Amino acid sequence: MSSEKELINFMKTQISLEKQIVESLNNSLSNIENPAVKGVLKGISLDSIKHSEIYASAVKLLTGISPALTQEQLDKQKELVERHIRMEENLIKRMEEVIPTIQNEKIRLLLNAILTDERRHHKLLREVLKTLVRGETITEDEWWDVIWKNAPFHGAPGG
Repeated sequence: MSSEKELINFMKTQISLEKQIVESLNNSLSNIENPAVKGVLKGISLDSIKHSEIYASAVKLLTGISPALTQEQLDKQKELVERHIRMEENLIKRMEEVIPTIQNEKIRLLLNAILTDERRHHKLLREVLKTLVRGETITEDEWWDVIWKNAPFHGAPGG
């Protein structure tokens, strides 16, 4: 994109397209009787909802100012993300054990699709933990540094 404005417009268009996908799929799901096809299409619909939310978050990041998190908020978010990283690790490990034992090709295809998603979730959660959460955090030590770093007497009367 040549400008931030074009990027924002692109993402807003994508939000609209993702919502159209959701509406189209949800209107059609009641007519589908094959449970595998229905499940996959419902999953795609949910992914489109997720994509729309992510685009909206990106637009907010580009157009607004993210409030700094307190240390307590950071700790809660970090704990939540770390817990879900562990949950994803367990899911991935279990799927990697089970999938090779499955003889039914159709079931193996569906489980491999889930495993691919779980691996992607795991990677994304690690990036969120490393990048997004830390990028919006100001720790108590950093606040003190901001307050006192350039103060001539560091809070003491006369030095």
